[in-house]
Amino acid sequence: MRRYGKHTDEDDVRVRPNRKGNRPRTSIRPKHEDAAEGMVLTVDRGRLTCLVEDRVVLAMKARELGRKAAVVGDRVHLVGDLSGQKDTLARIVRISERTSVLRRTADDDDPYERVVVANADQLAIVTALADPEPRPRLIDRCLVAAYDGGLEPLLVLTKSDLAPPDKLLEMYGAFGVRYVVTSRGELEDGSAAERVHEHLDGKITAFVGHSGVGKTTLVNALVSEDRRRTTGLVNAVTGRGRHTTTSALALPLLGAGDGAGDGWVIDTPGVRSFGLAHVDPSRVIHAFPDLEPGTEGCPRACSHDEQDCALDEWVAEGHADPARLYSLRRLLATRERREGD
Repeated sequence: MRRYGKHTDEDDVRVRPNRKGNRPRTSIRPKHEDAAEGMVLTVDRGRLTCLVEDRVVLAMKARELGRKAAVVGDRVHLVGDLSGQKDTLARIVRISERTSVLRRTADDDDPYERVVVANADQLAIVTALADPEPRPRLIDRCLVAAYDGGLEPLLVLTKSDLAPPDKLLEMYGAFGVRYVVTSRGELEDGSAAERVHEHLDGKITAFVGHSGVGKTTLVNALVSEDRRRTTGLVNAVTGRGRHTTTSALALPLLGAGDGAGDGWVIDTPGVRSFGLAHVDPSRVIHAFPDLEPGTEGCPRACSHDEQDCALDEWVAEGHADPARLYSLRRLLATRERREGD
């Protein structure tokens, strides 16, 4: 049966719409010159919480960005509903160039690089002096990531009432890494936060540390709102902490008089390993400023773990602690094994 009459017109013909839309595809992308600038505060399953002026806005990444992902600390440009009201969603259409990047891999055999934080000024490495025991090699790895990513390191030692800080300070304090030593009592009465605050004002600081060291407890004392559970228990059998932070979160620094300060604190999940698969082995030496001057006498393309390496003589002359050279070579050996697999 004919659906149309004998003399049909183009307007009479029904055209089935294209499943992918009626507009033709184009490689021209909108410029979004009116997009508003914001900062990513946290990321959760494809939804990004951003601060736009004084409003907290929920957003998603625009398809035109492709595989480029935004992380906590990123400066982004957004369009759409920027009111911040419930059940509204904006779109991130541009990600600004990053000034620094904190990256890690799950371990040295993992080729997948994870960008944890962008645009931070410094990295606060939180380590307990006891319960759990300090892990100098994890500190070394965090230092490598900080120097490689353009962040200034800050060593925060907690639980000094359980063990003295002298050993770690001898290892790190003598060659320029800034540090703060705190106790559990100082953390409870707020004096620890006051001393740490002196190093944070006016800066964006990412906090990193393995579980149970009191990192999130310290962060909660530094920010205007308690967004985290403050208590993390240490496993009595393994001596390792239990995770209380599950995703990175940027929070405004608490200022004088409980008002907003001029700075940001980024709390990151507790780590039990810090892979450096993304770091070129030739740059690892930059995390050891006490050893780096000794490489001037090394042969070209020295691996720093060979017979003619000048670092042995440098350490023998008393310029650096032998433990530091051992730690450097341990990192390099780990990476060499990965590359040889």
